[in-house]
Amino acid sequence: MKPSIPKGTRDFSAEEMLKRDFIFESIKQVFRIYGYEPIETPAMENLTTLLGKYGEEGDKLLFRILNSGNFLSAIKDERLMSPDQTRISSLICEKGLRYDLTVPFARYVVQHRDEIVFPFKRYQIQPVWRADRPQKGRYREFFQCDVDVIGSDSLLNEYELIKIIDDVFQRLKISSVIKINNRKLLSGIAEFIGQPDRITDITVAIDKLDKIGIKAVNDELNIKGISREAIRKLQPVILLTGSTDMKLSELEKTLEGSEPGKEGINELRTLFTLLGKGKVTCDVELDLTLARGLDYYTGAIIEVKSKDVNIGSICGGGRYDNLTGFFGLEGVSGVGISFGADRIYDVLTQLNLFDEISSSGTKVLILNFGEKETVYSLKILDQLRKMMISSELYPDPVKLKKQLSYADARKIPFIIIAGEDEIKTNELILKVMSSGEQKRMSVNDLLEFIESELIRKI
Repeated sequence: MKPSIPKGTRDFSAEEMLKRDFIFESIKQVFRIYGYEPIETPAMENLTTLLGKYGEEGDKLLFRILNSGNFLSAIKDERLMSPDQTRISSLICEKGLRYDLTVPFARYVVQHRDEIVFPFKRYQIQPVWRADRPQKGRYREFFQCDVDVIGSDSLLNEYELIKIIDDVFQRLKISSVIKINNRKLLSGIAEFIGQPDRITDITVAIDKLDKIGIKAVNDELNIKGISREAIRKLQPVILLTGSTDMKLSELEKTLEGSEPGKEGINELRTLFTLLGKGKVTCDVELDLTLARGLDYYTGAIIEVKSKDVNIGSICGGGRYDNLTGFFGLEGVSGVGISFGADRIYDVLTQLNLFDEISSSGTKVLILNFGEKETVYSLKILDQLRKMMISSELYPDPVKLKKQLSYADARKIPFIIIAGEDEIKTNELILKVMSSGEQKRMSVNDLLEFIESELIRKI
């Protein structure tokens, strides 16, 4: 039987990891510039922490972990025969793999409330797991790069997060569009169509509009029991066209009787006013069909898509007013966004934007000519590494063809040849692999060359 890995997961080669690290480092640098600090949380959480935070559909996608030991010993046979799978699962599973980083973050804030200073600005880059059907751009194990601020109601936080999105995608050279909506506005729309208690069903359905189209969304709403009259009233609202100001002005008339609707409109006006005064290079638009299916969002919601690759959301998030309340700390509002590193990787790959990134961590390979030459080469190696130049000495004195093939396969850009003749003159030969050019120089000249030319070329 051939070895394999679970569907929806992947191995990553050294070349792929270098590219992924480039993404992570680019994102981290922006997070740090804006004053966010790193934390980490465990891969698994208690199911009591996770369940009920993502909606019914989200709960179904949680990976549950069987209790250790003989997990069936304390359960009576008749319970195991129950058709209620959720009930059985609760008896044999107490923990699960985290579905996202936001709920564990809320748990962290409550658990460590006496150790942190509010507003608390944190970033977190770790894998998450979802028992979803694997498909293009959708994996069961994937990395999220989250940045959140909690303990502040100010819309300046939403503005700053959009600036972070803009900065990250400028660094990655990805043309993107940032879509913004507000859950309070969606609540107002639910009131307007006479279905205030069905906000979850409505948002889950219209959040699929881009994927399945308006007819399928209407069919889903109908199946969930939303009346045809309510569906009819919903259409012209979510399909409004025109500028942001035109849409908001029209909504003010439509939702004049809804307090949450008016509050959502005011928040959107404030946010778009801030964006109008700031410098944002990405396209930013009000999208009334944007719903973000997660139940915990309460205010602004944000989603980002690549303009050049059809791959779904590459970043998203929003405001959550009381997520910490699930864990006993009421009234602490937070807002955050999550970059989907795996989808960003796919976008960069499809657009050939990794071409400028070296596919090898090693920049210089010193060829091995034998024991005597090794002593000389090790001194050069030490000096290179002190200069923070990633360097290797080939470990075995094998044929040069094999050593050069190794360098070529690893795409190492520079070779150092230090044989018996070079040792006598205290010199070396530097070979540029891309051109085949060779330069004879002293060790000191090599170091100067690296400082001026090598780093620039790399």
